[in-house]
Amino acid sequence: MEPTSVIAIYVLFWVMAAFIVLPIGIRNHHESGEKMVRGQADGAPVNFRPLRVLLLTTLLATAAFGLFYLNYANGWITLDDIDFFNSRERMR
Repeated sequence: MEPTSVIAIYVLFWVMAAFIVLPIGIRNHHESGEKMVRGQADGAPVNFRPLRVLLLTTLLATAAFGLFYLNYANGWITLDDIDFFNSRERMR
């Protein structure tokens, strides 16, 4: 696999992991019982910690990409394993 492909695929894993990690542990003012600032949105988070989100996202993305790369290198699950409708056979 080319280095640019590795980087591009890792970035895709990182972005997907960010969307998974972002809502974890976030509380709004109603849930935490704190007073809202005038003009603030109802769902605005009280305890957003961007460094924690970056760390968790990087850990999750690295673990998922590691499994992806190991599967790519060892061929544990191939396209033939997940082709339930025999579409590759029909394309020939």
